[in-house]
Amino acid sequence: MLNNQYQITEVKQIINAGGNIVKEYIISALFTDSRRLNNAAEGLFFALSGRRNGHEFVAGAYAAGVRNFVVEHGPEFNLPEANFLIVADPLAALQTLVAYHRSRFNLQVIGITGSNGKTIVKEWLYQLLNADKNIVRNPKSYNSQIGVPLSVWQISSRNDLGIFEAGISTINEMEKLEAIIKPQVGVLTHIGTAHDEGFANRREKVLEKLKLFKNSQKLICNYDQLIDYKADIPAKETFTWSRKFNQADLYVFSGTVISKNYYLRAYYQKQEIECLVPFTDEASIENAIICWATMLALGYSAVEADKRIERLVPVSMRLELKNGINNCSVIDDSYNSDLQSLEIALNFLGQQNQHQKKTLILSDIYQSGLPQDVLYQQVADMVAGKQVDKFIGVGEALVGHQEYFSVAEHHFFNDTAAMLQHLKQLDFKDETILIKGSRSFEFERISRALAQKAHETILEINLNTLLSNLDFYKSKLKPGVKVMAMVKAFSYGSGTFEVANMLQYNKVDYLAVAYIDEGAALRQAGINLPIMVLNPEASAFDKLTEYKLEPVIYSFGLLDDFVSYAKGRNISNYPVNIKIDTGMHRLGFENHEIDTLCDMLEVNRYMRVQSVFSHLAASEAVKHDEFTKTQIKRFEKAFKEIERSLGYTVIKHLCNTAGIIRWPSAQYDMVRLGIGLYGIDSAVPASNRALQPIASLKTSIAQVKKIKAGDTISYSRSGKLAKDGKIATVRIGYADGYLRAFGNGVGKMLVKGTLVPTVGNITMDMCMLDVSGLDVNEGDEVVIFDEQHQRIEELATQIGTIPYEILTNVSQRVKRVYFYE
Repeated sequence: MLNNQYQITEVKQIINAGGNIVKEYIISALFTDSRRLNNAAEGLFFALSGRRNGHEFVAGAYAAGVRNFVVEHGPEFNLPEANFLIVADPLAALQTLVAYHRSRFNLQVIGITGSNGKTIVKEWLYQLLNADKNIVRNPKSYNSQIGVPLSVWQISSRNDLGIFEAGISTINEMEKLEAIIKPQVGVLTHIGTAHDEGFANRREKVLEKLKLFKNSQKLICNYDQLIDYKADIPAKETFTWSRKFNQADLYVFSGTVISKNYYLRAYYQKQEIECLVPFTDEASIENAIICWATMLALGYSAVEADKRIERLVPVSMRLELKNGINNCSVIDDSYNSDLQSLEIALNFLGQQNQHQKKTLILSDIYQSGLPQDVLYQQVADMVAGKQVDKFIGVGEALVGHQEYFSVAEHHFFNDTAAMLQHLKQLDFKDETILIKGSRSFEFERISRALAQKAHETILEINLNTLLSNLDFYKSKLKPGVKVMAMVKAFSYGSGTFEVANMLQYNKVDYLAVAYIDEGAALRQAGINLPIMVLNPEASAFDKLTEYKLEPVIYSFGLLDDFVSYAKGRNISNYPVNIKIDTGMHRLGFENHEIDTLCDMLEVNRYMRVQSVFSHLAASEAVKHDEFTKTQIKRFEKAFKEIERSLGYTVIKHLCNTAGIIRWPSAQYDMVRLGIGLYGIDSAVPASNRALQPIASLKTSIAQVKKIKAGDTISYSRSGKLAKDGKIATVRIGYADGYLRAFGNGVGKMLVKGTLVPTVGNITMDMCMLDVSGLDVNEGDEVVIFDEQHQRIEELATQIGTIPYEILTNVSQRVKRVYFYE
């Protein structure tokens, strides 16, 4: 038996489970998500209770081939070949099983925690140490109560070093992760504000993080940050670094930028040593110093550490989704390739429904620790299980093992250059393409060739933040309350199918759009959720019914139009949604019309009412709370009358984003989550980091000019500098959505870490910034808004508008790039 395989009877004993074993199985894979099943026949599914009850997905996992389950209860399952291990807490059982697995191996383990930099430090240590060690590590940033056990489960006898990061968000979490990781060496990265809201104070957070090292021999840490915690450090010894205090083991006393590198000098063991870091930003420098200190603490010479750190390469932890040539979608993961990250990327590919055809471009995989025949058989099995329609293998190893791959359309090339020479013959069209390659293959060349050429101004959308915001609001809902996600207006400017795919994959219940064309486009992109159309037009009812969209009926005229349409086509019981005007006075049936509406609905066989809803006019404003209460009373009176007339219950929904937080008593059966999904909610203070904007708008400098005092700038000669200085012309204007109101110093953008004002009028495609005193060059990045330096709310304040207008005004000619970690 392989050392990462267990008999199901053995697992039952390890986790002290009840239940009966109906058939013996081998377990080698652990699952917590029924959508991500690989090697299902040897899988064990843990039905975790979180924002969704994992027991609801047991049947789906069984249908996909899983036969072993860890559950809180089991009698209602009628799955004849399945084993159900019954425990009080499936998550605790998962952690217990993996802690046992970890205990069977005596490899050296480095445990990493902190507020920022954990994943980068882990990946850089992997780069620095993999020449000497066979390393197992977390895939991406799998550092949670679930992610850590799934990562540590990968340990096998071929590994001689483990590098695992651990993330926590509140007290009483780290001891569980320590029991699983059991690090002999600890690394503490930067302690910042992340997750402050989960702790009473900073000290409580630091003490919780230090629990990871309670059995460690050595802790590598920043001397500056732990001055006040010397008595609390549990590790037997420390190796400290500092840029301020010469008492540290590694005292970094000098740092200088040299030709896009950062040259560090330090004292170590009473000798001066040096290190060249191939990055210049502050975060990368700190992370590199942590890695430098770790290598020295592990016994590497200063010369060897310097030599390896100089060769560090950037870590891309995010999948990048962008538009491609010939109506393709391109998922760019062109900087690393291993089995774990390949599985993550293939799962993301599987979430995309906008094209029927799915393509994988894959390079050889290095440093897996597996014999090539074993490695590429695993890769081939993984690809076969993920419904890839077109496979392109690049590299001599893949060419040598091409017989393992059974994908109907397949192509193999010895190197990247050979593939690029055959790009036209590969005929990429109407497909979703995942580009997954080891860095040495330079797959960024393939990405550039397949990506649609676009405007240099980019709206970056963080899909992980979108899901985090969704989880935040789900945590505020009463049990059983559904979520309707508002994706109208191009998802508030953030995209169409890209956002809808993520919402569908993560089990929202409904989508809402403004117009029929928006709903039809989502159906064409493979979205099969119920879609409510807020403003349907009678002229497009054919398209509405063709794509199975649900209209909102808000007036007698629209009701008559739809009944006539349905009658003429012999349609019955078509799902519709009834809107009540309780005080917004935009659309909807008014109070005095409800009796007549009920009479018409009662005898109507052409439609079936799916939901009744209304819209709160000022749910976010304390000063209008009495009016909101009046709206709630009017809504309850209306839906009760309607349900009484219909003779059946319908879905009731009233709360918008702010209403979810401020009016939990009005959540009813469903809530409509709008701008909050995108990270903006006036009912949630900006200081609450549980909610984050998902979008960052960035552009670049086209030209830098020296300007004399008094010289005029832009149209109407509207701008001037008070004294001699510099302006930067940047690639964004009012045609991109940066409104003319931002001109003449009203708006500000971030350049080289400094907020600088606009100068003169905003033009159609460009605008000018005062960059006097800054060292800037053509091509430098410029940030219009992001979550850290200048939020959308601040831009809205600058011109006296609301965040909705800022976000939805971003033009369609601005390139959207979607990131998923």
